[in-house]
Amino acid sequence: MPHPFRLALLLLLLLPGAALAQGQPFHVVNRTGVPAKELNAVRTPRGAASDWGRNLLSPDRPLAPGGGFRVNPAEAAGCRFDLRLVLEDGREAMLQNQDICANRELALEAASRPLPSGKPAPATAAVVPPPSNVPQQRPNQNARNVSTGSGFLVAPDRVLTNQHVVNGCDRIVMRAPDGRWLAAVPPARVDNDLDLALLAVPGLPGPALPFRSGPAVRRGDGVVAYGFPLAGLLSSDAKLTRGEVNGLAGLADNRNQYQISAEVQPGNSGGPLLDMHGNILGVVVSKLNAQRIARVTGDIAQNINFAVKGEAAQVFLRRAGLNPQVAESSGPERGAADVGEIANRSTLFIRCEK
Repeated sequence: MPHPFRLALLLLLLLPGAALAQGQPFHVVNRTGVPAKELNAVRTPRGAASDWGRNLLSPDRPLAPGGGFRVNPAEAAGCRFDLRLVLEDGREAMLQNQDICANRELALEAASRPLPSGKPAPATAAVVPPPSNVPQQRPNQNARNVSTGSGFLVAPDRVLTNQHVVNGCDRIVMRAPDGRWLAAVPPARVDNDLDLALLAVPGLPGPALPFRSGPAVRRGDGVVAYGFPLAGLLSSDAKLTRGEVNGLAGLADNRNQYQISAEVQPGNSGGPLLDMHGNILGVVVSKLNAQRIARVTGDIAQNINFAVKGEAAQVFLRRAGLNPQVAESSGPERGAADVGEIANRSTLFIRCEK
């Protein structure tokens, strides 16, 4: 095993500078903390009467907290569904306009009192989540040292990124997909060995990106890297690169990483690496330092990049008290543009101020 210092010279940490077939079953998980007495799953839109349809639960079998329920939609029902849990305390938890062809496990968490009887939900509720009342925290333009990176939502108000993206920051702010600037609340949960950090960012309801639960990753599997490389040089919008899994281990046989060919640059660190179903395969972490390799070998290494494996990231998140969403990558693959749209809803630009 090469000395850790020598490994560090070989790596360049990236600091600044197809849908499932219709009719396939999906799972609804109760994460409200209260038993649910009613579950509704109806095709979006529900119509003028806002009809929720029949209760899928048996009267004598409530859905316990943490429990799941398998829904088998009709083959002609399409991909967009509205979901509702009616809790035993009278509150309701809802998810609206969900793409069940892209995500087969849907967790309902936030609950509120129902609207008065007969009053329809706002017309925009099925598409646009309610705005957060958390005040914005804009960048400090007078900060002496600034670095940037990427991160993505793994649960409401929780963002996963690399430890080296947030190491030594006096203040961490990030730009949400809807354009708001929000601040991370210390302390962050970190794992130095994996180079991962979990940030608490109030005001980010979701959606969380699901991790791939199967099948096993193979060399040659297609991947998409998504994030914000070279901030201040390139445009401020997110960038997508496509590639493949080249190796099932990282530098010096690191079994917690994949080697990938999707091109990444400084600023991509902490961003999601997705498979072609839109599920998380890993967390972008580094690229090989081609200049240093050339000095040692006389040859220029080309396009050698690494990502922390999704399995390792899930273990880290569970140690931090989260139960990350998972989904199986089966059925037809998506195009890169469709995967990018999935990533875009949940990927954030991170600014570290020192």
